[in-house]
Amino acid sequence: MEHYENQIFLRGDLLGMPVFSHENHGKRFCRFFLEVPRLSGAVDTLPVVAREELISSFDLCPGLRISVQGQIRSHNHTDDRGRHLMIFVFASSLYPEEGEAINDASVAGLLCREPNFRRTPLGREICDAMLAVPRAYKRADYLPCILWGRVAQEISRCSVRDEIEIKGRLQSRVYTKYIDDIPVERTAYELSALTASVLA
Repeated sequence: MEHYENQIFLRGDLLGMPVFSHENHGKRFCRFFLEVPRLSGAVDTLPVVAREELISSFDLCPGLRISVQGQIRSHNHTDDRGRHLMIFVFASSLYPEEGEAINDASVAGLLCREPNFRRTPLGREICDAMLAVPRAYKRADYLPCILWGRVAQEISRCSVRDEIEIKGRLQSRVYTKYIDDIPVERTAYELSALTASVLA
């Protein structure tokens, strides 16, 4: 039985003014970044894409706290650096709203590659997984996920095409990639799991 889900709710601070992203089927879309603080004090800086009419209906300014509801999407992008997977939040609604920061995501889909289980130098258990979440028009979003501890152990025993449900947060992670021995700072986006379960 197929169980597919893809939803995320964010509340954070607008990092800068939205800028034009692209046009599709006569509709214009804008892109902006939302800063969502964690309880630890770290901050996730997350890309959001929204229809222009959603954004233009509010008087937005940098630093304004807003709420965003939508889905986590992926897009294969090719440029002079090669081909890479872009992860972003596609907003179905957004509005200014005060309150504590929120980063709640829930997705369910199919494992599309074998999970990669490993341990950190300090012995902490980690599992990387890639989830394919189908959506309309025979498309799918490919979402990198990271799991920890007991949850990592459980998902590491799964196989390709197993149906998995993950609840957690979308996080940003800065890393350094060396290109021709030159360090280049990049940002990765992944779903950090709080819980994960295999669907029957």
